[in-house]
Amino acid sequence: MRKNYKVAYFSMEIGIDPKMPTYAGGLGVLAGDTLRSCADLKVPVIGISLLYKRGYFNQKIDEHGNQLHEDDLWDPSKNLQLLSKVINVKIEGRNVKVQAWLYNIHGKNHTNHIIFLDTDIEGNSDFDKTITQKLYGGDHRYRLAQEIVLGIGGIRMLDAQGYSNIETFHMNEGHSALLTLELHEKHKSIPKVREKCVFTTHTPVPAGHDQFSKQLVESMLEIPEDLKTEIFYKGKLNMTYLGLRFSQYINGVAKKHGEVSRGMFPGYSIESITNGVHSEFWTCDSFKKLFNKYFKGWETDPFSLRYAFGIPLNEIWNAHQKAKEKLISLVNKRYNKNMNLDTFTIGFARRSATYKRGDMLFSDLNRLKKIAKDHKGIQIIYAGKSHPKDEGGKDLIKKIIGKMNELASEIKCVYIENYNIEIAKTLIAGVDIWLNTPIRPKEASGTSGMKAAHNGVLHFSILDGWWLEGHIEGITGWSIGPHPNESEENIHSNDVNDMYSKLDYVILPLFYKEREKWIDLMKHAIAINGSFFNTHRMVQQYILNAYFE
Repeated sequence: MRKNYKVAYFSMEIGIDPKMPTYAGGLGVLAGDTLRSCADLKVPVIGISLLYKRGYFNQKIDEHGNQLHEDDLWDPSKNLQLLSKVINVKIEGRNVKVQAWLYNIHGKNHTNHIIFLDTDIEGNSDFDKTITQKLYGGDHRYRLAQEIVLGIGGIRMLDAQGYSNIETFHMNEGHSALLTLELHEKHKSIPKVREKCVFTTHTPVPAGHDQFSKQLVESMLEIPEDLKTEIFYKGKLNMTYLGLRFSQYINGVAKKHGEVSRGMFPGYSIESITNGVHSEFWTCDSFKKLFNKYFKGWETDPFSLRYAFGIPLNEIWNAHQKAKEKLISLVNKRYNKNMNLDTFTIGFARRSATYKRGDMLFSDLNRLKKIAKDHKGIQIIYAGKSHPKDEGGKDLIKKIIGKMNELASEIKCVYIENYNIEIAKTLIAGVDIWLNTPIRPKEASGTSGMKAAHNGVLHFSILDGWWLEGHIEGITGWSIGPHPNESEENIHSNDVNDMYSKLDYVILPLFYKEREKWIDLMKHAIAINGSFFNTHRMVQQYILNAYFE
């Protein structure tokens, strides 16, 4: 095995293969796209994560709209190679054995490695065997045990496997920040640890920043006395602050998110590198064929997507119709909704959390019905999971499905269950417009709209996250808000009114009555946003700004 890796990329989840449920959502899918681009670009980056034999969960939705949870069991031996070396980490005073599985990520003429850590080994206690079984499961004790294995165990496994040339350790969110303690154990110097560490924060939402009580931490982990003032913040181990304190380069994932993060964590120099998506992976087959026809090599040079301006309108539309036909066929086959190819179709899919306002489209059903009636109809396709412990998110799914049922006689709607990479590839490419409605400024970046843009699907979104950078009104899509001089209590109602007004007076008339103009905007989305919001560009920025001096 090749060992000359310069960067180790640590992430709690990595969505690299649809057959491997080692991811929950956006964070893991971004990690997978990042590592794909590293392989394509021959950047020597090795990925480190945990192996979840019970996955995140399979989502079922009952007839009342309740989300049900099932384990997502799989056999890692079908996709991964079990390595022989076993290391130990100490948890609650016990030696816990950790083994590793190797995944080869194949890029264009180059292969990188990903290591998945696994504690399901003979000789471990029953609890210890389960530490790496479930993504985002269990209580604080379980989560901290996972993060000990990921951070401390990850460094030890790299050493054991002979990856000795690593210069940079990239923490993709705070889950892996305990790796800084292991690096300090090796180098006995905080400045030396900082020289080696890069930290990316992904969310302005408090739930995205793990915190553990000092009592729990000291019961599970041995912390050197001289480091305790560095480790604990306001009596807790805050994994984000740990990553911040021990990193020489810190970034948010969009320009606005960098600004918000600097406000959240004053005193730290926080830059921004806007997220992207892997262009080839997220472009549907019909558009791949089209791009190959007009500008070969776009897969390794996504900047060349700007040449989409030169593709004839009818060929753009035909490629889109093929993608839409695939989506409509999937929906009708699974849910018997009798959706059709010619009706304007709205797509929305992301983790169900209250701040993402998935129910905003359904705020005024009578107005939505009238908009559909006044034009030639609307179809609505939603998807997304809620964390099993997020009662607000689960209630949101139930509410949305209830609203869909109320609309059923006049607007065809469906909520696709068990959203995953495979469904995402079909859904994002097949709708006519991609909707995003988070509360500002809680969208750190968002990447689903970037995937949509690669397939000529226009974006209709709150001005937040990446859309502040990718939005050109009426050119790459449309904004929802903000509104001058609005008061706090009027923000939501103004957003709702703006959303309905633009659908009614701008978007639907353009789609149904000025088709050539609509398709021209599709070309703009590909050429302007597809060519920039990709992980090839993003990885190049990490190389220049964070990885190598």
